[in-house]
Amino acid sequence: MRTYKIHLIRHGLTRGNLEGRYIGVTDLPLCPQGRAQLEELLEQGEYPMVERVYVSPLLRARQTAQLLFPGWEPVELAGLREMDFGAFEGRTGEELEGTPDFASWISSPQAAPPGGESAGQLMQRVAGAIAHIFAQMMEEKLYSVAAVTHGGIIAGLLASMGLPQREAVRWSVGPGEGYTLLLTPQMWMRDQKFEVYGRLPLPRELFAEQADWYCL
Repeated sequence: MRTYKIHLIRHGLTRGNLEGRYIGVTDLPLCPQGRAQLEELLEQGEYPMVERVYVSPLLRARQTAQLLFPGWEPVELAGLREMDFGAFEGRTGEELEGTPDFASWISSPQAAPPGGESAGQLMQRVAGAIAHIFAQMMEEKLYSVAAVTHGGIIAGLLASMGLPQREAVRWSVGPGEGYTLLLTPQMWMRDQKFEVYGRLPLPRELFAEQADWYCL
């Protein structure tokens, strides 16, 4: 049975990331440091060849996709966008510390910030986006695609649906980094699970050794 690959990649840094702010639906661009970091990753490693690039509709994800996969016109999926932090948007943990709403949210991570989105709501729509991508891959015979999204989405998705099973914190990735997911129709239809194969980008020497696997 043919295996399908989805390469999940986190967007590059924004000014909000550097300042430690909760940046969810706020549409910030990459900052100069973020662009430089992505260019360095491109110089030092390799990203897989793909047949389509999906992105979160937020600017930082679209700009990352354009840098990492030049020449592709990304397909935007609303399900891949970052969590809506509601009243916490644009604020730092220090600014929010001591407020009742923030304390309640920190103590109950499954709750939603005021006016925002809960972790359960987030994972429901992200799982829907992955199901949509996989359905298109099977229908159109696409075997390797990229999906540029957000760090929290990657960690949460892999913790809930990835194999091996790990806590979300153990699936965290830096800007421009990610994981390759391996999907088969049988495993997906039976368990709604996928195998997590490895980290991205790959060191050049490792990519050269496995070029047949990562190339189309």
